[in-house]
Amino acid sequence: MTDRRDISFVRRPAQGPRDQDGLAVLLAAYHLRTQAEKGAAVADVDRLPERYRAEVLDPDGAFADDVVLLALNGDAAVGCLVVTAAVGGRCEVKRLWTVPELRGKGIASGLVTAALSHAADLGVETMCLSVWQWRTDAIALYERLGFTATESWDGRSRLLCLERAV
Repeated sequence: MTDRRDISFVRRPAQGPRDQDGLAVLLAAYHLRTQAEKGAAVADVDRLPERYRAEVLDPDGAFADDVVLLALNGDAAVGCLVVTAAVGGRCEVKRLWTVPELRGKGIASGLVTAALSHAADLGVETMCLSVWQWRTDAIALYERLGFTATESWDGRSRLLCLERAV
């Protein structure tokens, strides 16, 4: 049985063997699930919208200016989170995902906490994120971690924007 003590939170290295770290698998699961939740399910990665397919097929290129954090259970990636490059004292959390069978073990909160620590090290003042309104468990997690609703910077319907001071 896995619990939070079995999980390590690491910054994905800027160089090294990338195709074996599991990030693409996590991103594929994230995007396929999101498409299904939007009512636009697709059968596989090849049918994802281009911008999401590009993240799965080339995470290095998609997140070249960002920091990717991984949650590892031994050598297996069980969660991910992207922290965008800081702009004007703000950075954004994107693509928070944990494998469904390990949810409720503190992996997502560990990733967000690591992201906040990274942002603090950079001198970032505000961390922001957006989350679909139907993801009530994720919203509850973000609120427990001090995020509050803010004016939307994204015009998509049913997307909630949150932020917190770092």
